[in-house]
Parts: sequence; structure tokens; C-alpha cells
Amino acid sequence: MKKTLFLLFAVIGLSSFTAKIHKTYLSVTEIEYSKEDESLQIVSRVFIDDFEKVLNKRYGKDISLSYKEDLKNHKDLMEKYLQDKLHIKIEGKPVSFYLLGSKFDADQIVMFIEADKVKDFKKIQVENLILTDLFDSQKNIVNIKKDSTVKSMLLMKDDEEETVIF
Repeated sequence: MKKTLFLLFAVIGLSSFTAKIHKTYLSVTEIEYSKEDESLQIVSRVFIDDFEKVLNKRYGKDISLSYKEDLKNHKDLMEKYLQDKLHIKIEGKPVSFYLLGSKFDADQIVMFIEADKVKDFKKIQVENLILTDLFDSQKNIVNIKKDSTVKSMLLMKDDEEETVIF
């Protein structure tokens, strides 16, 4: 009986403590220059739940991105958000891009983005504010590949822009 009471009080006592869960807010964007196609081929990965939250808040809608059809139905809003939050300049000139499509990969959305008519360059500037309007601790990793060289940057809310030279 003492053992049972002890276990009962132990379970109640331990269950009354709550652990504060700290979530990591992270996106990864890969930018690769294709000299043959004169284009930037961009792949951006964000967590599904975070992307839903930011689209809901920003556009005041009840958006779900849980199913393949949802990605197609909300492609325009996803593209609009990306164009507002991801800015690329080549040799100081802004580059326009468009969202080709997206897919699920575990708990992430993988977005395929392309910028056409991009001539060879030495300097690229990237500003990545994806999800920083919702999460102050958001970190956006950007990897840029040109020829065989890869350069990386870590962009955050107060340090959202960087330039690299090839």
C-alpha cells in the first residue's frame, strides 16, 4: 500500500511540472546558377505548420497546407509571400522569380522557384525574411552554388541581407 501511494504521489508530482519546449525556427534555401539555362534554380524548404501560420496571419485567411490539393489551391498566396520576403539582386539589379510548384517532404514544404534571363555574374545579394514576421528567432540558411563554388549565409530578422562575390 505504501508503495502504491508513493508511486501515485510521484506520478502526480512529476506530472505537475511542465517543460518549456523551445522550437527551432529554420528554413533552408538553395540557389543554384545554371549557366546553360541562364537561370537561378531555387529550392526553399519551410516547416508546414510555420508556413500555414504566417500565411493565415499575413492574409487573414484560414489556409491549410495539409494536402497536395492545398498546395495547388494556395500557390498564388505562397508565391506572393515569397516575392514579398525573398529578394535577390544580381550585380545590384533585382531579379524576378516565380514559383514553379511545391511538394511535401516529411513535415516540410519544398518550393521550387526559378528566375529566368539571369546573365553570368560575380556578385549576388540575397535578402531572406521568410517567416521573420512571425518568429523573431527565425533563421534562414541560404546556400548559393555557382559553377563548383558554394557560398553560405545565415540570415535572421536583424541581419536579413548579405552579398557574396564569386
